[in-house]
Amino acid sequence: MTLWAKRDDMIVHEREPFNAEPPRSVLGERRLTPIEVFYARNHGPIPRIHPDTWRLELDGLLSAPATFSLGRLQAGFEHHDLVATLQCAGNRRAGLLAVRDIPGEAPWGPGAISTARWTGVSLADVLAEAGLRPDAAHIAFTGADVSPSARPPQPFGGSIPVPKATAGDVLLAWAMNGEPLPRVHGGPVRLVVPGYVGARSVKWVHRVTAQDRPSDNYFQSRSYRLLPADADPELAAPGEGLQLGPVAVNGDILQPEDGATVPAGRTRVSGYAYGGHKRGIARVDVSLDDGRTWRQADLGPEPGPWEWRHWNSTLDLPAGEQTITARAWDSAAASQPERPESLWNPGGYVNNSWGRVHITVTSPTGGAW
Repeated sequence: MTLWAKRDDMIVHEREPFNAEPPRSVLGERRLTPIEVFYARNHGPIPRIHPDTWRLELDGLLSAPATFSLGRLQAGFEHHDLVATLQCAGNRRAGLLAVRDIPGEAPWGPGAISTARWTGVSLADVLAEAGLRPDAAHIAFTGADVSPSARPPQPFGGSIPVPKATAGDVLLAWAMNGEPLPRVHGGPVRLVVPGYVGARSVKWVHRVTAQDRPSDNYFQSRSYRLLPADADPELAAPGEGLQLGPVAVNGDILQPEDGATVPAGRTRVSGYAYGGHKRGIARVDVSLDDGRTWRQADLGPEPGPWEWRHWNSTLDLPAGEQTITARAWDSAAASQPERPESLWNPGGYVNNSWGRVHITVTSPTGGAW
């Protein structure tokens, strides 16, 4: 194990703040991503908070503002388990970087996505206990991590609309895959907002505020926003661009690895697909001729409403240089767009273009034709 108890083969984009993803092939091994390979996305130094001293403050447009210790939170509300996929808004940014440079942003591959079983209490139950007022439209969250990259430096935060916050599927979670929530993943308590970009699942959460407008935190009002391709992010005003929330259908190929060399003949191709905001994956197509013809892949077992879906296909690969392409369709009949060129934006967000890997297929004599 290496830094933060992660596996040695993690692809580390930054050590401080710690940002890392697993190799492609690791993500396809299990439905639940082991903690030691679950991707890590951080914006500042990771705080150290003892579970006994952690407190959650609820304030704002509430009839009964309250403060909860971890013990009171665990004793006072029904516990829930939720299997949910979290995906960084910058997942697969490397595909956009190949189109045009995005200064200052990490070159995330397809591994900034992972799935875990989260244990905690429903945010809806906690808000009901505090008496959410009718004029509350958004629920804002503040973490304990202070980011020096924000202008000015400030704790990480964000918000979600009240209908999402009170739907019953958002958790205040203290466990991950049956273990106490690791510090690097937001322990002792984090938010888990299934179906939304990972930035809304605020880690080390210590304040929940009911308010009449979205959060003005830097990471919601300025950073995690989809700007037009010709915009200058340094000149963009707070609130400019599209606010990132529910994720779009996405997916990629996990095996074979991009750049791999494989023998000619029958080859297993596998990957993941994720439907996002309670939209399941209905179909995955695979192509060997850049989308001129397709064959349907085999889908794994029907997952829960907030999970990714693994898929696989066996292809007969001829010798030579080959490109394997995959695209997913969700239950609303939406599919991944074809090219990253049409998606490029100054933040490098939401690259959900077709998955592609380029491989070398060798002949039985050991070389490509």
